[in-house]
Amino acid sequence: MPTTLVANTGRPTGSAASRRLRHEDKIPGVIYGHGMTPLSVTVERRELRHAVSGGAGMNTLLTLQVDGTTYAAIIKELQRHPVRRTVTHIDFLQVSLDEDITIAVPIVLEGEAKAVLMDGGLVDPAMNDLEVTTKPNNIPDSIVIDITEMQPGDVIRLSDITLPAGITTTIDPETALVTALAATVEVGDETAEGEGGEAAAEGEGGEAAASDAAE
Repeated sequence: MPTTLVANTGRPTGSAASRRLRHEDKIPGVIYGHGMTPLSVTVERRELRHAVSGGAGMNTLLTLQVDGTTYAAIIKELQRHPVRRTVTHIDFLQVSLDEDITIAVPIVLEGEAKAVLMDGGLVDPAMNDLEVTTKPNNIPDSIVIDITEMQPGDVIRLSDITLPAGITTTIDPETALVTALAATVEVGDETAEGEGGEAAAEGEGGEAAASDAAE
């Protein structure tokens, strides 16, 4: 179900004006797409945080209310402060509920690969998200992959999972999504040094014997 978010127009433009807005806990942004003229807007930081607090996160389908006009939209891009990581600008993309869109959906690993952990290995996600195509009101919160039965050396590929209904992707089916890495065995330095020491001792003994024979 879409989440309602109110945006306001008429904001002043320019760096100084944007800084003042952010100081007032407002985020400057723009909405565009689907043939519309880009529209400069602002949203309340608290309201944006609340709108994306559900399971879909940044993929939440929004009902963006702008000066009495309603737009179906998703968050296309967020710009963040390089140090504080707070949102400094936001791009909204207007979408049609009847047309497919392509969007990145997070991959979530479910369960515990006990056989891998008991062997000293680890489960390594090869991808953090998967790019999928679907209708805006059918975007899944995540792509869930069950890793419970994984064994050391196993690989779960895209072709091994079933995507939710209405979801497609153009990614190669052989793409690895999760790998179960086996434990690695390291050769100790002491062993190598011991072998080297023995070889050196043998060499020194041989040189001594040769010296005795020469004398």
